[in-house]
Order: sequence, then structure tokens, then C-alpha cells
Amino acid sequence: MKNEKTYVFIPGGWHGGWAYDPITNKLEQLGKKCISLTLPGLESQPGIQNKIINLDTHIQFVIDTLVTENITNVILCGHSYAGLVITGVADKLPERIYALVYIDAYIPKDGDSCWSLTTEMYRQRFVTGAANDGFSVEVPPGADDRRRPHPLATFMQSLHLNGNYEQVLNRTFIFLSGWEPSPFVKQYENLKNAQGWHVETIDCVHNVMRECPDKLVDILYRLEEKYS
Repeated sequence: MKNEKTYVFIPGGWHGGWAYDPITNKLEQLGKKCISLTLPGLESQPGIQNKIINLDTHIQFVIDTLVTENITNVILCGHSYAGLVITGVADKLPERIYALVYIDAYIPKDGDSCWSLTTEMYRQRFVTGAANDGFSVEVPPGADDRRRPHPLATFMQSLHLNGNYEQVLNRTFIFLSGWEPSPFVKQYENLKNAQGWHVETIDCVHNVMRECPDKLVDILYRLEEKYS
């Protein structure tokens, strides 16, 4: 179908494309086309040393995937850290992006970084986590052993935008309200009545893909109808 949309999912810190399995499985059962990507340095067996991976590396990886596989009409979804990645991709390839979906994710402007946008608690986590080798942020405490150390430079590098991302008019922010140390409360307050934004709220912790997949799928499934 010429106008068929493709959902492309970018994971947040320490996670791979597997984080979206509960979402992509359900959306595919509903007839949607989905792709979830694991960013460089987060593979189960990393092929590139984390010391040479930065935010530009992650953005370019997604761009190369969309171009090589000729994917257009993309509903580009990013969780947490990946808000910077999807914004950077949209800035380079706005003509391929149908919608941007920030799933409890940072929404940057030119010059922002994950470091500048997050809270002091997470800055301390980055610093402490990188103490071992100075290049990789160790996996935070948790139950999922598939997570991998995250390249520090991706959290630190500023995003350089020329403004093309603003051509993508379909923009959604999904706020997850069920966790206490959320760094996204102020962002939600700024966007909930903002023109040009569709804002949804799920009473769930940060890892909505694992904890509340059905609610997230429902929102994502209805997005095409919302923007049509």
C-alpha cells in the first residue's frame, strides 16, 4: 500500500530493540508494520567500541536504516534517551517521517543533550556508572539481564539541529505518571496544552513497554486515525 505507515521503535538507555517486543507483537497482530532497532554499542555482542560511539552515531544508524531499506511514512517512536535520537533523525529526513512519538522521552531543541535535559539524579547515575572505564555507563540495578552498558558520549553530546524537524507536524508526547523520580514532569506541564502537540498520559512506571503494553499499543494504534 502506497500510504502504509511503518512504526520504527528506538529504545532508551541500556536497552535494545527487544524492549519493544510486547508492543511490536501486538501491533503486528493488528496489521501494523513494525521495526525495532538496537542502537550501536547496545548489541548483545557490541561490534563497535563504546569509546567511539556518540549521539551522532546513533542518529546516523537510524538514518542509514531508513534510507537503505527505503522506509517512508514512518511513525518514529523513541523512549526516554531516544527522544534525542528521533529528533535528530527527523531533522535530517523530515520527508520520511509521518509522526514523532516521544514515549516518556526527552524533547530537545538545538544545543540540548541528555545531560542538560535530565535531572541531577540521572547525571549522578551517568557519572557513577562511567567510573569503571570512562566510556560506558554501567547498567543500573534491575531484573533484565539483556541490558548493556550504554555509551557515555551519547548522553553527553549536544544535539545539533537546523530546524527541519519542525516540518514534522504530527507530534505526540506520552507521559508516564506513575513513577516518583520522573524527569519529564515539567515537560508534560509545558506540553499538555501546547498547540501542535497531542499529549497522552498513562499511569505507569517508566518501562511502559514491559509494565503496561496494552495501554501503549492502544495509543499507538489510534495515532493514524488521530492524524488522518
